[in-house]
Amino acid sequence: MLTLVLVLFVFILFWDSVFIVQSQTAAIVERFGKFDSIRHEGLNFKLPFIDRIVTRRNLKIMQQDIEVETKTKDNVFVKTKVSVQYQIIRDKVGDSYYRLSDPVAQIESYIFDVVRSEIPKLTLDEVFESKDSVALAIKTSLEDSMDDFGFQIIRSLITDIDPDEKVKNSMNEINAAERLREAALAKAEAEKIAIVKQAEAHAESKRLQGMGMANQRKEIAMGLKLSIEDLKATGINNDEVLTILLITQHYDALEAMSKNSATNTIMVPYSSSNVTGMRDQIQEAILASAKAEAHITSHR
Repeated sequence: MLTLVLVLFVFILFWDSVFIVQSQTAAIVERFGKFDSIRHEGLNFKLPFIDRIVTRRNLKIMQQDIEVETKTKDNVFVKTKVSVQYQIIRDKVGDSYYRLSDPVAQIESYIFDVVRSEIPKLTLDEVFESKDSVALAIKTSLEDSMDDFGFQIIRSLITDIDPDEKVKNSMNEINAAERLREAALAKAEAEKIAIVKQAEAHAESKRLQGMGMANQRKEIAMGLKLSIEDLKATGINNDEVLTILLITQHYDALEAMSKNSATNTIMVPYSSSNVTGMRDQIQEAILASAKAEAHITSHR
């Protein structure tokens, strides 16, 4: 019976003197209520009934999410969501446990203080544009204060900026109006370009038509000149040549009108004397033009 008691006592002593610490974990050991040592991952030993494991600290990176409501420089209330990633410094596990009773609350206090001092300096638009600078200010402030307490600040992020619902609706309306204005300007510009291009095309068409008519008239004049020279070579005088050309042009015009089935031209009675009268009028016009040109030249 005594042997069984001794074996059981030895087993209890051994069981109380051996303990295992998991990876990325640190165990704080006290002796008679006083800090003794920090034990890290692996198999560890302590004095049974004398040494006591008071806590095991997680050395992994942890994240704390906080929502802070504050007012911007242009008097808009916003809810800012901040995420802080931190971990306990391996060589300062004792400070993280003994120097702070509630490290989470301590970190929150610093975050509230920084956010409520930085955002009121900025307008709502500047808050959205400068959220990285606010996050950096939070990280810097926490680093300066929490390092002494055994905590390392890995990263600070502004994950969301949520203004009042009425403010968001107003911002959406402003954005929609701006997009409508840009669309109207783009449409007007497109219509302007179309009108300009249409006008340019119309002008180019008229220019080409004018060139075509000028070339046509030039060719007609050249043909008439050759016809007159050929007729003069036969011994016909100028009056007869002009009469023949007018009659030829007259019948050409009649032939062209007769080929068009949709024409509504009305033919009135006429005689060959009409052609002679037209010839005389053309001659008088040519003579008058020649006299006027000679008069202008003599007074220069």
